[in-house]
Amino acid sequence: MEIELKNNAPGILEETQIEDGFFILKFQNETNDNQRVVREINSSYIQFHYCIKGAVKFNFNNGSYALNLSEENSLLLYNPQRDLPMNLEMERDSWLITILISIKKFHSLFSKEADYIPFLGEGNRDKKYYTDGSISPSMAVVLNQIMNYSLHPSIKLLYFKGKAYELLSLYFNRPEDADIEQCPFLVDEENVLKIKKAKEIIINRMAEPPTLQELSGEIGLPLKKLKDGFKQIYGEPVYAFLFDYKMEVARQLLASGTHNVNEVGLKVGYSTASHFIAAFKKKYGTTPKKYVMSLN
Repeated sequence: MEIELKNNAPGILEETQIEDGFFILKFQNETNDNQRVVREINSSYIQFHYCIKGAVKFNFNNGSYALNLSEENSLLLYNPQRDLPMNLEMERDSWLITILISIKKFHSLFSKEADYIPFLGEGNRDKKYYTDGSISPSMAVVLNQIMNYSLHPSIKLLYFKGKAYELLSLYFNRPEDADIEQCPFLVDEENVLKIKKAKEIIINRMAEPPTLQELSGEIGLPLKKLKDGFKQIYGEPVYAFLFDYKMEVARQLLASGTHNVNEVGLKVGYSTASHFIAAFKKKYGTTPKKYVMSLN
């Protein structure tokens, strides 16, 4: 078998094979202790790891090298020269979703677009490729839908297949006119740090966010560079990003059952319930009340 599970704590890992050479793995360490998960994966697979909650450490070469993956971040691993088995240390109360897809299957999805995916370029196909990045609000929605799947078991494969494709699409999404490899803006690490600070500011003050002009002054970056840079790094304009983030926070609060609709609306910055309900319906196609009822 290409991918083999080894001795792991029970209940930590749930695996779904959605096609040949295409798997979704859900890791949930709900215990009070750190847990180790070991899994064989051969060199023909690309690994996409998404840490939704907590933190995970990836050990390589018998523990001589490690990569840390924290909450709301992703990691892409591919090395055609050698197997990259998963040897994870999951902190307690951590969630991880992994997509494993064979390079053959993956290339069939992107063959016409391979030029802009670095490790599919002609000169890189035999080279290892590791990259990390943040999980966008749109990706977070899909990841939570996979993690909290509660539909009829008969449609699970179809549902997971659709969500896996959606997740890959969002991962590689970029503006049509942006050349990420050549973009001079992203080469400037200082500007990138300022953009990341802007993201932290709007998230921390999502109920009363600053205007773009105020945000520009606060991070010390011209307005145009803020707008262009934010879209290049996070894939969407500042307030579109914030809207997605607020709706995901709202969805999670509603799902937790700890707040009513009015309270959730206020927490994410809506002074009236009607405005919050309209925004939630625009994002998810249903009202907050109906969403909560669907969970029960």
